[in-house]
Amino acid sequence: MNFDILIIGAGPAGLNAASVAAQAGARVGIVDDNALPGGQIWRQGPQYRAKGRAHDAIEAMQRLANVTYLSDTRVVQAVGAGQLLVEDASRGYTIDYGKLIVAAGARERFLPYPGWTLPGVTGAGGLQALVKGGMPVRGERIVIAGTGPLLWAAAVTAREQGARVMAIVEQASPRAVRQFAASLVHTPAKLAQAARMRFDLRATPYLCGAHVSAASGDGKLSQVTIRQGEKLTHIDCDRLACAYGLVPNTTLGAALGCRIDETQSGLAIVVDDMQATTQVGIYAAGECTGVGGMELSALEGRIAAHAALGDVAQARARFAQRERYRRFAARMHTAFALDPQLRSLAAPDTVICRCEDVRFADAAQHRNWRDAKLHTRCGMGPCQGKICGEAAAFCLGWARNGPRPPFSPARIGTLMEARTQA
Repeated sequence: MNFDILIIGAGPAGLNAASVAAQAGARVGIVDDNALPGGQIWRQGPQYRAKGRAHDAIEAMQRLANVTYLSDTRVVQAVGAGQLLVEDASRGYTIDYGKLIVAAGARERFLPYPGWTLPGVTGAGGLQALVKGGMPVRGERIVIAGTGPLLWAAAVTAREQGARVMAIVEQASPRAVRQFAASLVHTPAKLAQAARMRFDLRATPYLCGAHVSAASGDGKLSQVTIRQGEKLTHIDCDRLACAYGLVPNTTLGAALGCRIDETQSGLAIVVDDMQATTQVGIYAAGECTGVGGMELSALEGRIAAHAALGDVAQARARFAQRERYRRFAARMHTAFALDPQLRSLAAPDTVICRCEDVRFADAAQHRNWRDAKLHTRCGMGPCQGKICGEAAAFCLGWARNGPRPPFSPARIGTLMEARTQA
């Protein structure tokens, strides 16, 4: 396969980039590891079909004959200049491209606490994905905890499917939340969205300056303990959705040699005004460049596509609107910055690496991530440190080490394909 412009990810950034590029006549390929387009924020499922802006973006992509959508397909590694090795359910193969737009999105940040590995505990976005994928939650008692606007979106999704949302637990202080809510006047669409969710969940307790200190149960979750200042509250529940914000997916960008730097939302791919990375011909858009929401991602995707096509004027025409949503993102990250006391949630015997069953105390005795990997295998399981790496970075102050290729488990035949190309 050979494309003028190859896009990694079919969320708001990727879909908008594809629409712009294809309408200009370019041969466009989209690689996405989901069965249906939309990414996490526009995730589709048996009872969830795209609506509104999501429907329009997906339909626009599907209507264009010069767009090839490769679903259920993962990038395994960068083979060489202008070439990626990918794998789907049946085979591994290489894709060649002229320009590349990385729109790999973000993932949830999990922090370890006693009981976080119990069945019934997921992330907030993870709960959304499961519900949209068809998991029944009618009648279940659910606690949603962590930080940021995603908690409200997850709560609305669960409630729409008949769940009883027992509480939304936000680690940010009441003052920070009030200030953020007041700032939404600068983004009317966000204000209206927030007002609708608050009205829908008006009967649900919203605990600010609080966090889950433990989850407990005999073989599965049955209760969570909430700390709010000096007060401890125990809530009986069937499910806990707990995550502490989102972190950009930078793996592919780093493998391609793009500069990665610290931002308010964690390490992210560095881009210039045109969404160009530090590597010629490679652009990045959406939350892999910094978490900022659906509207910002869509704008960045369009700008990246215009830039890749050489249409500088059209790219610049969207700079002012992009800046408005970047200011929203900055206010969001300031309001929901993690409380340092969350670093001490884990007990010595709390598991930090779920893949390799490594306890927090066993990892913490080492100086850095590399030493911990050598002595405990921390971060060497199937997730390649995507979960425990972020937890260790926050709790222990370790520098993050990105995964080496293959970026996810791959078949031997796929890896042999890379060798053939080399």
